[in-house]
Amino acid sequence: MPFPSLSIVIPAYNEAERITNTLTLVHGYATQSLQSFEILVVNDGSRDRTADVVREFAAGHPGVRLLENDRNRGKGFTVRNGALAATGAYVLFTDADNSTPIEELEKLVPFATARSLVIASRGLADSRLEVPQPWYRLMMGRTFRRIVQGLVVPGIQDTQCGFKLFGREVVQAVFPPMQVEGFAFDVEAIARAMRLGFDVFEVPVRWVDDPRSRVSPIRDSARMFRDVLKIGWRLRGIKPPAG
Repeated sequence: MPFPSLSIVIPAYNEAERITNTLTLVHGYATQSLQSFEILVVNDGSRDRTADVVREFAAGHPGVRLLENDRNRGKGFTVRNGALAATGAYVLFTDADNSTPIEELEKLVPFATARSLVIASRGLADSRLEVPQPWYRLMMGRTFRRIVQGLVVPGIQDTQCGFKLFGREVVQAVFPPMQVEGFAFDVEAIARAMRLGFDVFEVPVRWVDDPRSRVSPIRDSARMFRDVLKIGWRLRGIKPPAG
């Protein structure tokens, strides 16, 4: 696949059990399909052997690098840390569970420019949910989507899919001022990109649920709701460019 340099950012918190499999798939794909790449695994203060497992993998696989937060900071801080350390012309954020297979990148590439944010989506007509989430997570997601659409990012069907492609100009403008450190960081990134006049595309992808989700239906949902309210308040004075 002809594509300029790509930085792949993978946030990791207590991922010792599954990070090797994800890295094997991502590195294998990148080696075969990309002209130039780096894989940045950002360890968010894991209490297990995540950092050691990544170091061991990196020792035998060129292009893999481990970054470490000073402590457990949250997914938003972790992705931001990786994105700002990335050197590629594009930055792909992908979850450590590989629920959106790395090959789905090819569906995002046609929309990629230096000024675009391309969102992988589970909420469009052509999206393929091969293993759906449990009913309570589906309900949680639908409720969250309605709140987010009403308050911050109208028209976006899925802000939370862990697979997004950022152009270099978007990275430089969106990530430095971001404040949300938890799971709602996706909403802030999309909202800032839209309000700054960048192109935001939503693309249907194939997705497979991993039941070992890190999101707590109660604790994290409450925090995400509070964060969305804060995002709307902070960005209230920033209006999308006309036209």
